[in-house]
Amino acid sequence: MEKPDHTCLDQYLAAFEESLASRNYKPDTLTNYRYLLRRFGRLLDAEGIAPSALTPDLAVELGRRLPTTPKSQIKVPNLARLFVTHLIEIGVATRPPLTPAQAERRELLDSFETYLLRQRGLSPRSVYHVLRFADRFLDHRFGDRMLDLPALNAQDVVAFMEHLLARKRPFRDKTPATHLRSFFQYLFAQDHTTTNLSLCVPRARKPWGARLPRYLSPDEVEAVVASVRTNPRRGARDYAMLLLMARLGLRAPEVIAVQLCDIDWRAGVLLVRGKGQQHDRLPIPPDVGEAITRYLQVERTSTTTRTLFVTHRAPNRPFKDSQVINAILKEAFAATGVKPPTPYVGSHVLRHSLATNMVRAGASLEEIGDLLRHRSRATTMIYAKLDTDGLRSIAQPWPTSEVAR
Repeated sequence: MEKPDHTCLDQYLAAFEESLASRNYKPDTLTNYRYLLRRFGRLLDAEGIAPSALTPDLAVELGRRLPTTPKSQIKVPNLARLFVTHLIEIGVATRPPLTPAQAERRELLDSFETYLLRQRGLSPRSVYHVLRFADRFLDHRFGDRMLDLPALNAQDVVAFMEHLLARKRPFRDKTPATHLRSFFQYLFAQDHTTTNLSLCVPRARKPWGARLPRYLSPDEVEAVVASVRTNPRRGARDYAMLLLMARLGLRAPEVIAVQLCDIDWRAGVLLVRGKGQQHDRLPIPPDVGEAITRYLQVERTSTTTRTLFVTHRAPNRPFKDSQVINAILKEAFAATGVKPPTPYVGSHVLRHSLATNMVRAGASLEEIGDLLRHRSRATTMIYAKLDTDGLRSIAQPWPTSEVAR
């Protein structure tokens, strides 16, 4: 006899939990998932919806109907989407077909991605951001309708840029304009548009070298980096990540890109996967090596990826972007009371601090350029402006009225 609380999803829960357990989900998390999914199953029974009829969008819509406590960390709509993905993988549900408009946009963006990778030689991370702005422009201009690329004009470009600037927190740099120019240049080169709309993208005024690098003092750097070690769940990981930036000047994307095989423990050298697909080797300071070792021994549990730094929550996968480091730094500033040098807390503050403090300690610009792996000496020259002692030695006295006569 069937149990009165049996739901239409019960027969699939064991396989779902087994797939999550293999990806390092903890038993307590799986217990909570089972409880919520059984509630979700009862909702499906009440609505008369079979598991085979579920789609990701429908699952999210139904998941929003289930009430949760304010302190619950599990988002039921996200869990419902994850479960439907599992049903699709095992053949119970089917992925909904793309509409003609969605298929047309997918084909255009796929060909644009191939162009960016093969002809422009951009990194996957840069390609992701360019595609994201291209997709947002198409969504803003056409919505869910079929594309009419020859009808695009300068007013459409300006209207989208104004839409971006109307955000609660507008973009603070020129990346949107740069990415959009790449997209419009591609459309014109492929004869999708009759004019080169990249010329219509407003330019973001950001004079090179007009602003001094923002930095922290050595004591402030040590206080910020040390404060993250107290986190009981991810302190070892966060400390190792920030220490790589504070000691070696790594950029945030370079930190999250480090692989286990990039560390030569015998030689004490780290392979850095830098900008422009350039690889460089840097010596690992003792404290950085000890921090990475402690993280590997105490916190890292992933067995499915060779990326060094992974999320502390299952499935312990690599970070999708480097924003996690900005969040870590923001928490560290709040915990220590150190005032950030800019309202926007960016990960480059540790890189700038390292270079600035090296200049003031007497390091040459060649040494700084080698450590930061600058491809142009002009990039390193911005730190010469912060060498106050050196600048003071060449400063001329202010002309007086007697000298003027």
